[in-house]
Amino acid sequence: MAAPLGIIMLDTTFPRPPGDVGNPASWPFPVLYRTVSGATARRVVSGQDGPLLDAFVAAGEDLHRAGACAVTTSCGFLVLRQQALAARLPLPVATSSLLQVAAVAATLPLCRQVGVITYDASALTAAHFAAAGLTAVPPVAGLPRGGAFHGMIEGGQPYDRAALGAELRAVARGLIARVPDIGALVLECTNLPPFSALLAEDTGLPVYDILTLGRWLHAAATPPAPAAEGN
Repeated sequence: MAAPLGIIMLDTTFPRPPGDVGNPASWPFPVLYRTVSGATARRVVSGQDGPLLDAFVAAGEDLHRAGACAVTTSCGFLVLRQQALAARLPLPVATSSLLQVAAVAATLPLCRQVGVITYDASALTAAHFAAAGLTAVPPVAGLPRGGAFHGMIEGGQPYDRAALGAELRAVARGLIARVPDIGALVLECTNLPPFSALLAEDTGLPVYDILTLGRWLHAAATPPAPAAEGN
């Protein structure tokens, strides 16, 4: 059996349906989870999680001891901790789907660019993109404050797939209307992948998220053995 991917989770309680980073059924290989106590969504999104760095490292070390081949996280805003975690953990670390932006941009024609959909556009800064290895900020659209996603993740509102999907689709359409040369989408928020297929169908664009990042990371950390040569 393939070695598991380790996932460092925020301290949250909202539903995690298939497709969400926190649902084991989202992954085509085994996963292991460790939760960092006190790492609430708002604390991490607002960048106030610095004092929890040692706890994030401890979670990664525990995942390594448990057999994880690599580590990712449940919040794209943890890209600010990418360098520190990679330096202190003894296994590959990819904290955020934002790490894919540069690679995705390289796949597009020069006349196209990557668009980013984030949980909170006001909190996603140039520092986050710099931590992801980017020298410029790509076009960004955020989920609306007071909307379905914020209500579920931070407000304790029930999971409403129809409302969540409609909200995300409207955000994507608004971004593309504002920046017509968008050639691909990267979803910062790890709770958006249940709707990646919906967005790809609706926009006709490739969609990258924490699941595409995690699959790439796991594939590199657990390469298949070469097939036996025939006689």
